[in-house]
Amino acid sequence: MAVFDVRLKKLEHDIEHASNYDEFEAACLAHDALSGAQEWKAEDASDDYDYKLIRKRVQRLQLARGKGDIHALMSILHEGLHGNLGNIANPLLILHCKVGTKYLIEQFIDEVTLALEQIFHADEQQVDFYEKLSFFEETAHAFGRSCLMLSGGAGLGFFHAGVVKSLNEKNLLPTVVSGSSAGSIIAAMLGTRNHDQLLEALSAEFIYETFKHWRSFAGLGKKGLFDSSVLENALIELFDLTTFEEAFKKTGRHITVTVSPADLHQHSRLLNAKTSPNAIITQAVRASCAVPVIYSPVQLRAKTPAGDIVPYIPNRRFADGSLMADLPYERLARLYGVNHSIVSQTNPLAVPFISSNRIDPNSLWDMSARHLGQLAKTNSIFAIDIIERLTGNKEAKLAIHKVRSIIDQQYVGNINILPKRQIRNLSQVLSNPTRDSIEQLIVSGERASWPQLHVIKRNTKISEKLRYHLGQLKKREAVELGHVVK
Repeated sequence: MAVFDVRLKKLEHDIEHASNYDEFEAACLAHDALSGAQEWKAEDASDDYDYKLIRKRVQRLQLARGKGDIHALMSILHEGLHGNLGNIANPLLILHCKVGTKYLIEQFIDEVTLALEQIFHADEQQVDFYEKLSFFEETAHAFGRSCLMLSGGAGLGFFHAGVVKSLNEKNLLPTVVSGSSAGSIIAAMLGTRNHDQLLEALSAEFIYETFKHWRSFAGLGKKGLFDSSVLENALIELFDLTTFEEAFKKTGRHITVTVSPADLHQHSRLLNAKTSPNAIITQAVRASCAVPVIYSPVQLRAKTPAGDIVPYIPNRRFADGSLMADLPYERLARLYGVNHSIVSQTNPLAVPFISSNRIDPNSLWDMSARHLGQLAKTNSIFAIDIIERLTGNKEAKLAIHKVRSIIDQQYVGNINILPKRQIRNLSQVLSNPTRDSIEQLIVSGERASWPQLHVIKRNTKISEKLRYHLGQLKKREAVELGHVVK
């Protein structure tokens, strides 16, 4: 046993110091083989999920697929397919091994995707085109989809580049993406660049050359401490006058940039191809990055059908999106049918207090701690509401309102990717980046993503397959109706 302990320690060292994902994954699999986790994966039974339900569903799918019974497959999938059927997405299931999960769960996901393939390719004398289209529309809507949310974090935001780089290399990027403050820059890159273009744009060299002087002191007595023209010129170079609608047509990604109002009696806004198709991405990102005091608030711009640039929401200015909508999950759920979130979180106000594993408390101490935390949050908001009501000064009232918004937000998702908690992170928040600091943040983002890639693949495989086949059917329908040229 001591020999095995030494070998496990060696593998843990290899996992910690892997130079790329393939090395990381190989060391994790070797660790699982030695630690006994592989045997755990192979055993169906567990109190953490309903293995009997999943096993029965696998058997029914296999039987229907073997018979080529398309209507039976559609019925089985219709009757109860969702992302956490039988609690298969329970985060406790990933604590037993370094990568992967129960083989039964992986088999179930594979059986569902094979069933979807069989339905899509079914003979249309057996299942006609519009029956297929209806099935994929209804099932995709009911099943939902995942989103990627990139938080604010000022200079730490380049951590997101490493996260996105890892997801892009494995073709695991969700098509719904939001970004606030620094996260909006990376979200906008996702929305305006294809797979290969992202490989270049997410390199340390490219990011450094673009943003090496984005924090230039403007002097006292200005609307912001830093000169916003340097940042704005960098954003113009990246995104030009591209609108949200134009970006969506180019990449097919639904990107959202969040902005906060610079005055009272206004709510945060989500700018995207649905809510603001003609808004210009450059100005939206510039506004989302406008940290109060640091940068001046921004007048948004839009493009008319004739190509003219005009004010968007005249007489209003907007600032840092993370103040009121760092992770706008509920509104993304309404707009895009999102029911699962992947969060890359670098907000210095949030990171020290959250864990990458979002697990429900299962001990009296954990339950008490969570309850006390929620109680403290509720009491803080109540106290701030009282102070705001008693404050007469408009500027002070606005500042108090922003503080309330920061406290009242939810800063975690279903999957949370976080940088390591290090004191040096604070020094990078408001400093100009160096090539080395950007490289370190990108590598940090990649490494933090690696343990989650297997989880993300499992949690998004079915929804992406549904959306892909639905998209193929929609394209075919458009051709047959004469809406596009073949």
